[in-house]
Parts: sequence; structure tokens; C-alpha cells
Amino acid sequence: MFPPGSEGFDMSQLLQQAQRMQEQLLSAQQDLSEAEATGSAGGGLVRATVTGAGELTDLQLDPSVVDPDDVETLADLIIAAVRDAHAEIQRRANEQLGSINDDVAGLLGGAGGAANPLAGLFGGGAPGTPGAPDTPTAPGTIRGEIEGDDRPSGQG
Repeated sequence: MFPPGSEGFDMSQLLQQAQRMQEQLLSAQQDLSEAEATGSAGGGLVRATVTGAGELTDLQLDPSVVDPDDVETLADLIIAAVRDAHAEIQRRANEQLGSINDDVAGLLGGAGGAANPLAGLFGGGAPGTPGAPDTPTAPGTIRGEIEGDDRPSGQG
């Protein structure tokens, strides 16, 4: 269960480190929920501001994009701006929580990074692994493996 050579392992020190990391995680989550990010579309003609909790707090439209005969384009620009703002919040979360993930890996005797089984804990992970940003996954899809399932990965 513990790495070889851990005969002098101090459980109280491990628990103290885990407590500190939990406090860091809670603090980071609080900071992120209070953070705001602004995304834009159409070369800045549409700007949307969202909180880390996902609340849309501001929407700015340049009058030139408001065309009663082309409401669909305006809607597309608004959606793009909101998505851009959400992507910025996600980038910040990955940055802030990624360092905590590395601390957890070190605490458990791992090296951290992509080879670490905890690498996807906060939405990171090696490319091509579940949880990695570049892995295409349909909404609502749950990935995993079933013990004893001998089908090739991705077929079940």
C-alpha cells in the first residue's frame, strides 16, 4: 500500500499534509467561484462576463451587431462570447487546482504529471485519457473499464 522503504512512515505527518491540501483546495474553489472572466466574440463586438460559478453577470453588445433581420447571428455571437468566458474560468481552475493535484500525487509517493494516475483528478490528464481536455467525449458519456471485460477499449 505504501512505497517500498517507508518503514519510518509518519501517519500524523501524512494527515497534517492532507489537511493542508484540503484547506488549499477549499480556498482555491472559493477563489474560483468568486472570480470573473470576460469572453468575447465578433472581434469584441459581443462581450460576456461570467463568474466561476457559471453565472452570467454582464453582457455587452455593440449596436452594430443588433440586426432585427439577423437575430440568429447575434445569438451565435452571444453563445460564443459566453463559451469563451467559461473557457477562461476553466483554464484558471486547471491552473490553480493543478498544483494541488501535483501535491496530492507527491503525498502518495507519485511523481505527478501525466504518468500519475491522479493526473485527471481536476480535469487535467495526459492527452487521450479520460478527463484530458483534448479527449472528445459526448455530453453525458461516462468512460471507464469493467473488470473482466475483454472487449477492446471504447466498445462498451
